[in-house]
Amino acid sequence: MKKVFVGNLDFRATEGDVRSAFEAYGTVERVSLMTDRDTGRSRGFAFVEMSDAQEADQAIAALNGSNLGGRAINVNEARPKTDRPHGADRRERRW
Repeated sequence: MKKVFVGNLDFRATEGDVRSAFEAYGTVERVSLMTDRDTGRSRGFAFVEMSDAQEADQAIAALNGSNLGGRAINVNEARPKTDRPHGADRRERRW
């Protein structure tokens, strides 16, 4: 299983749009389109999980810089999530 990051997505792109682009290169297990928790609108990026690492590498090579929904998308292997400070410090800066 390999997780792929897809950035610079058109805000109207759907999970189906992303899935269709990646399915041309192999089996897609899951597509997670990231949305803003307050508004529910797309944040312009997604994660794609593919069952075969070699197929995921082929998709990355083929799709990085390609056009999806009128925008050149950025596609690369997802990096592990890092711990970021959050909570009170972040909320204090809001007006």
